[in-house]
Amino acid sequence: MATHQLNHMFKTSMVKNHKKQQPRTPRFHVFNNATTSSTTTPMSARKLIESGTVKTIFPKDASIAMNSEGFLLLDVRPTWETEKARVVGSVHMPIFVEDTDNSPVTLLKKWVHFGYIGLWTGQYLTTLNPEFLGQVEVAIPDKGTKVLVACGEGLRSMAAASKLYNGGYKNLGWLAGGFSRSKDDDFPGIEGTEKLQYATVGGVSYYFLQLLILLQAVGK
Repeated sequence: MATHQLNHMFKTSMVKNHKKQQPRTPRFHVFNNATTSSTTTPMSARKLIESGTVKTIFPKDASIAMNSEGFLLLDVRPTWETEKARVVGSVHMPIFVEDTDNSPVTLLKKWVHFGYIGLWTGQYLTTLNPEFLGQVEVAIPDKGTKVLVACGEGLRSMAAASKLYNGGYKNLGWLAGGFSRSKDDDFPGIEGTEKLQYATVGGVSYYFLQLLILLQAVGK
């Protein structure tokens, strides 16, 4: 009798354990493709340029790209640079704008910036233009347009190209080295009081540049 009871208890225990160990029905989580698909992941500026997704165009080839290939020049420099020199017919939309915040932290940043950078280069403390993409969409509504993105030295235009590409503009070019690498005859028409390649220079460094140009002229 005792043996029968033990066998019954053992079988009951096995059944309970079997029920506990039965595999659960797997649960599948569905994710939104907009956040997980690699095709929608924002691409970095460097990757876009190195892969050739954004075409690298040197200043000496810019005129051909604009006149023969149909590229529209988008100048993303701040206003104080375009006022010195700009390409006739270009679209101006700054990727960075002057930081007008007057909070204590920003004022401290401005003071440090002026002491280390602003006094020498004449550049203002800037912040990313939050309206950049929307402003470009108004100025260039057709996202199939070939757009050559340019700035003074090529860094700000890299950031702009990345933002534009991820915003739907797929026919982009990048001016390698920026306007500072251009020569006098690389662009057909220039407006302003300075040479295009010197428009980024300001502050104390501007006077050193003028002295250098004068010495070069005297030495010829």
